[in-house]
Amino acid sequence: MNGMTQPVLFIPHGGGPCFFLNENGPTDPMWQPMERYLAGLIASLSERPRAILLISGHWEEPDFTVHTGARPDLLFDYHGFPEHTYRLRWDAPGAPDVARRAAALLEAAGFAVTEEQARGWDHGVFIPMKVALPDADIPLAQLSLRADLDAAAHIAAGRALAPLRDEGVLIIGSGMSFHNMRVRGPAATEGADIFDEALTEAVTDSDPAARAARVADWANLPQARFAHPREEHLLPLMVALGAGGDGGATRDFTDHVLGWKVSAYRFG
Repeated sequence: MNGMTQPVLFIPHGGGPCFFLNENGPTDPMWQPMERYLAGLIASLSERPRAILLISGHWEEPDFTVHTGARPDLLFDYHGFPEHTYRLRWDAPGAPDVARRAAALLEAAGFAVTEEQARGWDHGVFIPMKVALPDADIPLAQLSLRADLDAAAHIAAGRALAPLRDEGVLIIGSGMSFHNMRVRGPAATEGADIFDEALTEAVTDSDPAARAARVADWANLPQARFAHPREEHLLPLMVALGAGGDGGATRDFTDHVLGWKVSAYRFG
């Protein structure tokens, strides 16, 4: 395709339906900086993508799995929130062509890949995308994590997916750079800050090979298991980093929510 190479993004998707808790009013001030960041994502791109491939921290399968549905429903996989948050809509079309192209690229790189059509988009998809694309007017395909949560394998999968960037597809990893639900408020902040700075130094290493090696070894960063007792919310970053290839890497956004320091990254 003619056009510019799309960057790759790792974005925070917040907590549950955090941007939509007030049915008829503004977002909680704590979440507003993140909301503004997400709302500006598409405008920040040099060229509007023809489609999005999104990897969410809320979908794991034994093998990488692509959603090939033409019009996915929503999966309200959060609990204990106001009733209206279970009636949210985000009716973007699916992108089965992108999903099957992603599957072919992964298979060519030696990965086993499964297809499915029944699962709805989880809140790692529709919550941030409802902010970024309120008109739901860019087709989206979702890719699962692999349930072994192998960091190096997810980086390699990202590398395999990189050709999509030249085909007008924006690759987004949707997770959280800090995700320890057991700690909130001041008790979380010191450890979260330490981990965020160490992670950012690794992610933005100017040597792409060193960058990949350091991030694959994330569990040895200071405060790593405090930040991620389980790493499913960090694995979308691995895919994004791999897809970013040898291009530059920058921290795109950072803020404190729930006492956590949370960052977003851009590759390419």
